[in-house]
Amino acid sequence: MITKKPFAAIVILVMLGWSCTHSKNSQQTVVTRPNIMWIVAENFALDFGCYGAENVLTPNIDALAANGVRYNRVFATSPVCAPSRSAFMVGHYQTSTGTHHMRSHRDDDYRLPEGIRPVTHWLQDSGYFTANITHIGDREVGTGKLDLNFVNEGPIYQSKDWSALKNNQPFFAQINTPEAEYDIYDRQSVNKPRVKWVGEDWHPKIATAENVTPPPYYPDHEITRQEWARYLNSASGLDIRIGWILEQLKKDGLADNTIVIFFGDNGRMEARGIHWAWDSGLHVPMIIHWPKNIPPPPQYKAGSVHEEVISLLDITATTLQMAGITKPDGMQSRIFMGEQPDPPREYAFSARDRIDETVNRIRSVREKRYHYIRNYMPKQGLASLNRYKEKCFLVMPLMRQMYADGQLSGAAAELMEPLPYEQLYDTEADPHEINNLVDSEKSKHKEVLLRLRSALDKWMEETLDLGGIPEDDEIIAPIEKEMHDWFGTPAWYDYKVPSN
Repeated sequence: MITKKPFAAIVILVMLGWSCTHSKNSQQTVVTRPNIMWIVAENFALDFGCYGAENVLTPNIDALAANGVRYNRVFATSPVCAPSRSAFMVGHYQTSTGTHHMRSHRDDDYRLPEGIRPVTHWLQDSGYFTANITHIGDREVGTGKLDLNFVNEGPIYQSKDWSALKNNQPFFAQINTPEAEYDIYDRQSVNKPRVKWVGEDWHPKIATAENVTPPPYYPDHEITRQEWARYLNSASGLDIRIGWILEQLKKDGLADNTIVIFFGDNGRMEARGIHWAWDSGLHVPMIIHWPKNIPPPPQYKAGSVHEEVISLLDITATTLQMAGITKPDGMQSRIFMGEQPDPPREYAFSARDRIDETVNRIRSVREKRYHYIRNYMPKQGLASLNRYKEKCFLVMPLMRQMYADGQLSGAAAELMEPLPYEQLYDTEADPHEINNLVDSEKSKHKEVLLRLRSALDKWMEETLDLGGIPEDDEIIAPIEKEMHDWFGTPAWYDYKVPSN
């Protein structure tokens, strides 16, 4: 509970259930609790101008950062959407709630554990109107996507209508942007020679195959550069949509009362990004902009940059704090902004489990400089089959062919081989996480390895990590059939389509 000034008056009003008062003379709405808006960017790492990215044009995101707080070390709890979202929507690790497998519990009777609820339900109980916005007028700004591994908790949001926000303050609104993603949801990907990116035809063509430099763990090839350019152009396209959102907040007189939180749900849309526990799959952007009509917390300084480690999980408890709602007992999410923040994190923990038909188990612990990864199924490396990635990420079949022909070397060749059981990276000296330090003889590296091993073991034990419990084959088989029908199966993989 927020107890100190200037938030004390706000909390009193929260407890009384007041959301706004109206002046008889001016008819001007005076908001006593902030509106809160999550702008959730799909599949992005720190690839915006304010983070130093080149070959992008992101003036709206950059301005949001220049007038807000930019966070440099935020890490998702999963490198793929559904488990990550299932965590930050309730404030508990997906591995603790049994929502760690990709798109699980969609057709069973699974319920969240007792006392664990979607953040929107806590907000609604406190008088917040909740909306998952798809359009502003005729403009698409969001997909309406939730992609949660729990479906039996009742409605998560009350509306999807932007026009309902103004007359229903305070509100909590989420906008899940269409970028960056392949255009796969017509389920015709198997029939396409190449699956386009959402918005590819209209995204600004700032990046080109000629001016981009993909990471050194990929081969220097035209296909690699083309895909990298499309990804960067999706960042420029995303910025346009965010401009529409911020512009409409101002037009509707909502900007001065609305906290805007921009963040990514998981890491970058690239073959070694999404699905994998390297930083490229876990390191996400986050920017918080505080409105002028709401007293800011002590940690907020416009134009500042935050360098401490934050788990994306912590967005949940912090959002409740912003709304004046006490963090529920036992919530694993931590408050990082407010009058009474939780102790700061030393580590951010992440987990990857089954994704689509691809069974795997990876755990990760990230501190400010070093990153430790444990691969419980080392043979299930990048070269293991995932039909979605094999069809959409053109670098995958390219690298397979080049590897077979002996044309890959160095980090690119290593990607096509089984993973080591343990990986340790100095992200300051090695931002692309290429040089594994597990076998380093340096005393510093040995000390870090032992410390991060221990931290990961302790976290898995304390949070009751459920990832060691295998799924039944009966669960995976229909998913594999679905992925085959959706994306096809490459000729090199022996798959017998079920007769029924």
